[in-house]
Amino acid sequence: MRKIKIKKLPVWAVVVLLCAAALARAVELQSDQTITAAVVQRAIDGDTVVLVGGERVRYIGVDTPELHHPKKKVQPYAREAMEFNRRLVEGQKVRLETDVERRDRYGRLLAYVYLEDGRFVNAELLKAGYAQLLTIPPNVRYVDLFIGLQKQARDAKRGLWGKR
Repeated sequence: MRKIKIKKLPVWAVVVLLCAAALARAVELQSDQTITAAVVQRAIDGDTVVLVGGERVRYIGVDTPELHHPKKKVQPYAREAMEFNRRLVEGQKVRLETDVERRDRYGRLLAYVYLEDGRFVNAELLKAGYAQLLTIPPNVRYVDLFIGLQKQARDAKRGLWGKR
């Protein structure tokens, strides 16, 4: 059996290769997201809004109780979730951040939504207990944050997690 000699790379070469790989991954991740400014015209429910101009936006990573479902009754906390969302975003300038998949099967834009003051709307809904985690790969950028916020709301018995 022949021994194969593997040439050792100098440390600097390994560092350069690792940096290049990290940079390539960062560019790849960056290309998956788009950041856009918009104004929210109205809240449809707890996790969907209409922007000025008519674009419908569904928040990524969260699911609020159903308010307008053709086959379901209005679910507990649906009105409270919609009202919380409305107070947060209606008439406000927002920043929309997309993830890997930009649209859902209904044609709505999927986005992480931020207010001008920096508050993260998707996270605020979870923190207040008006939403629960809804993970649909590949849009999982903030899943770890969302898991923690949902646990905090559940432990504190806020919103959905409290007694009705």
